[in-house]
Amino acid sequence: MKSLYAKFVITTVVIMVFSSIVAFFFSNLYYQQSLKPQNDEKTTLLAVELANYIETHPELELHEYLQHSASLGYHIMVFNRELQSTTFQDPFRDTSIEDATIQQVLDGTIYHGILQFPHQTFVTGFFANELKNSIGVPLQYQSETYALFVRTNIKLLFNEMHFLFATILLLMIILSILLVLLCTKLIVKPITKLTEATTCIAKGKYDIKLDIKRLDELGRLSQSFMQMSKQLSQVEEKRKEFIANISHDFQSPLSNIKGYVTLIEKEHPINQKYINTIHHEITRLSTMTNQLLQLTTLDQQDLPLKPKLFSVSKQIKQLLQHYEWQIQQKNLMLSYSLPEVQIYADAELLNAVWDNLLSNAIKYTNEFGSIDIELIEQPETVTITFEDNGIGISEHDQQQIFERFYRADSSRTRTIEGIGLGLSIVKSVLTLHNGTIHFTSKPGVGTTVTVTVTKTIE
Repeated sequence: MKSLYAKFVITTVVIMVFSSIVAFFFSNLYYQQSLKPQNDEKTTLLAVELANYIETHPELELHEYLQHSASLGYHIMVFNRELQSTTFQDPFRDTSIEDATIQQVLDGTIYHGILQFPHQTFVTGFFANELKNSIGVPLQYQSETYALFVRTNIKLLFNEMHFLFATILLLMIILSILLVLLCTKLIVKPITKLTEATTCIAKGKYDIKLDIKRLDELGRLSQSFMQMSKQLSQVEEKRKEFIANISHDFQSPLSNIKGYVTLIEKEHPINQKYINTIHHEITRLSTMTNQLLQLTTLDQQDLPLKPKLFSVSKQIKQLLQHYEWQIQQKNLMLSYSLPEVQIYADAELLNAVWDNLLSNAIKYTNEFGSIDIELIEQPETVTITFEDNGIGISEHDQQQIFERFYRADSSRTRTIEGIGLGLSIVKSVLTLHNGTIHFTSKPGVGTTVTVTVTKTIE
């Protein structure tokens, strides 16, 4: 079946037919096992009461009384000893019956024709207006013996069938719902797999395998999706390889340029401002390429962490010493609370997190501003907060600040030295450590960055 439309149509038709057959089967079973015996018992009681009333009131005119009784909604037929019959009101459609059966009734045996009526596959036997499908009881009237056969009129039987019809309808509805749920799950299951695969691709995971072997539109879509995933994986690998190569290759000429500039500075007196500018731009380019290389490394899904037990407070203090000259140059007020806390994690990667956050705080805090760093230890985690009273981040920028190569608005980018990869690196490292990062910032007031990492990674 190559068309999903055809599959839906055929499945719906099959469900309807199957539900109808099963519902009819169980309804017929209910009719044979319950409804028919009940009807036989009720009709037998009616016939016996009718015969008893006639026998206890011999003054009744038999023909007139039975005619009146038949008009209330019954088929009545009477046989005498000579097997001659008389029909009252509406006749039976089929009056064929064995003489032996009539004789048995005349001899005093009650004939349960309704209960003994052949077990047909269909419940339509319930409506068979036949003499054999009636109740026969002996009747004594004025010293004569008769065989009285009684059956309820079909019009009255329809009222009794309401419950049976309701049962058939209810079973059809329940079965249809169950089968629709089952078939829908089977049909929609590939769509669920495709949705999960799409989520994986959105997260940058391209190694996807879809075990969907179908010939309809979903099957073709799955094949196309797999091809797309494979192509994206190849493109991503080439991109990472390109960035890694470029980042690595840039370092060598940058080192040479820096070396020659240093030689020129020593051997030939040149405007120091120009030399400083060249050194600054070389350092800036080197930082960019290092960040590109680091981010490409973090993108590797199978990147092995190198956890070890180290003092996170000591690590941050060493960074503060490294940035001490920049802090003094901008006359910043630095305060920190870093109690001794040891964690088991990748020290090198987490050092990149503190480095990026601290350098950002220094960059975006105006002269004579303040920076506060606080470390809080919990039973399972540690929380490090970097708070400054710098230029702040707008709500719009906060929503995109972790995107790669994202740069904030012009009022902020005038002081930026980078290409918007620092916070992407921070986010990637924290993800590897099952950590979180949260920003609270207001333009012109300052920024508070809260990082939480587990004390032990698995």
